[in-house]
Amino acid sequence: MKILLFGKNGQVGWELQRSLAPLGELIAVSSTNSELCGDLTNLIGIKQTIRKIAPDIIVNAAAYTSVDNAESESELANILNAQAPGVLAQEALQLNASLIHYSTDYVFNGDGIQPYLETDATDPLNVYGKTKLEGENNIVASGCSYLIFRTSWVYAVRGNNFIKSILRLAQQRDKLTVVNDQVGSPTGAELIADTTAEILHSLKYKSDVSGVYHLAAKGYISRYEFAKFILEHVWRLTDFSLKLHPNALLPIASDDFPLPAKRPFNSRLNTCKLENQFDLNLPIWQTGVSRTLIELLSREL
Repeated sequence: MKILLFGKNGQVGWELQRSLAPLGELIAVSSTNSELCGDLTNLIGIKQTIRKIAPDIIVNAAAYTSVDNAESESELANILNAQAPGVLAQEALQLNASLIHYSTDYVFNGDGIQPYLETDATDPLNVYGKTKLEGENNIVASGCSYLIFRTSWVYAVRGNNFIKSILRLAQQRDKLTVVNDQVGSPTGAELIADTTAEILHSLKYKSDVSGVYHLAAKGYISRYEFAKFILEHVWRLTDFSLKLHPNALLPIASDDFPLPAKRPFNSRLNTCKLENQFDLNLPIWQTGVSRTLIELLSREL
């Protein structure tokens, strides 16, 4: 099996390099590659890369992920999140290859409290969500073999994410406010990568599994509760010095902390379809967060 991975230096892409390597020949590219074009803004270039490699599997872990900046950089977000996935899908179809692509809970508007099913109506609130949904639609319309994994609240040791932001702020401030009306499932890039590899391995024995799947850790928590879990974990289990005590963390409403891009209140994803289709048992979110905190603290951030 020959696998072509786009976005190798991102949070998920970095972990995918590790998890996909045992499955076959892995060629991983990024936007800064010199020999093979991995820059998704260069639509002709990525076509040439795919045709030169002629992979069996294309894995797209590259995206425009700056949710707030997307509001003012909508054209760039559209190229990376919508147009480029469509090109990857068209090339996959021509090669009779499969495309693995990652999407987001932000394709939903966040109403209600029930975990979203893959079949629920989409209605993104911001440019980021709209471009990611358009990318999904372009892949489906291409007619290629595909797996789209919608995930939520991604974090990792590498890159910028909520966990690292909270730890950084906790070293600088003695008080902090965090929104308490946005609920989701913190999901590690490591879990996403390992699940992807397990599913790719299982494709040898399954057919007709193209579709959209929700991939997230089990359990749900608010942003405020997530931040409190992080701080309590650090204070309880390590000697790492934080200026901010968990009791000094205060909950606020999203309306009290306005941002350029509106976020959904409900980011809960129902993962039963994925677990049943591929015989998986996804772990609770606390498992991955605890492991990541230990690794981050051992590196002293």
